[in-house]
Amino acid sequence: MSGLPREVLKWIQSLDLTWQIKQAKWDLTNGYLIAEIFSWYFPQDIQMHSYNNGTSLDSKLKNWSLLKLFIKRHKLEIPEELIEGTIHCKEGAAPALCERIYELLTNRKWVSARVKKQPSEFEADFTDSAYQLQLPMHARSTASKAVKNNLRITESMADPNLILNAQKAQKIINDHIQHRNLERFENPERFDVKPTLGEKCLRRPPPQPSQPTFDAESTQHTFTVDPSQKPGGEDNPLPMSREPSVQFKEIEVKQLDKSALYNMPIQGY
Repeated sequence: MSGLPREVLKWIQSLDLTWQIKQAKWDLTNGYLIAEIFSWYFPQDIQMHSYNNGTSLDSKLKNWSLLKLFIKRHKLEIPEELIEGTIHCKEGAAPALCERIYELLTNRKWVSARVKKQPSEFEADFTDSAYQLQLPMHARSTASKAVKNNLRITESMADPNLILNAQKAQKIINDHIQHRNLERFENPERFDVKPTLGEKCLRRPPPQPSQPTFDAESTQHTFTVDPSQKPGGEDNPLPMSREPSVQFKEIEVKQLDKSALYNMPIQGY
């Protein structure tokens, strides 16, 4: 029974189910054994004659629809991603669901490597990426093979929305391209990645301009000048003074008395 921790495995064996769970990915997909596990703790709410131990998609959906109503009625915090992943036989979904049910029914603080966050913060990643990383580079899946492995046909049959299925396929392709780019970055010699012209260029920091210093005695700003160079000339001009060289004089403007305009005679009449 691969994929389940020893503590969870011993708990499942103590329930004396109808048959032994050998592979959680395939044995828990129709929801029949999940309903049998809940029936041990809620015998009044779970009636096993209402569930069908079949392998068809219709049997799965009917069983899980009853289980979803039961989970909602008792307010059990089970992420929807775990249920959907178990229905469609996603990698790692069924063991993670068993671990979550073990926590809820036994009230034991079991923290799995897959489910370390709260159910509201749970992020589903039921793909074969961990298996692909174990393979050599020449044996890893292509883009089309990644879509075939991670997008089950039962997902398209259960929800025939073309836009939703296209988005799922596009996400798988984007993840595949991202992994490929990471491989090219980590192994540039294998893929014969040559540096660009910008990467070959020597990067030098720009020269820092000379900072002005403040003399407290003269209360004037002066620039620091290299003593080895003689000031003056075209190459080394003298520092410019910051004192204003233009003086302004206030001008008095005589404005016209507007009241005299109203007393002037109007010409032409």
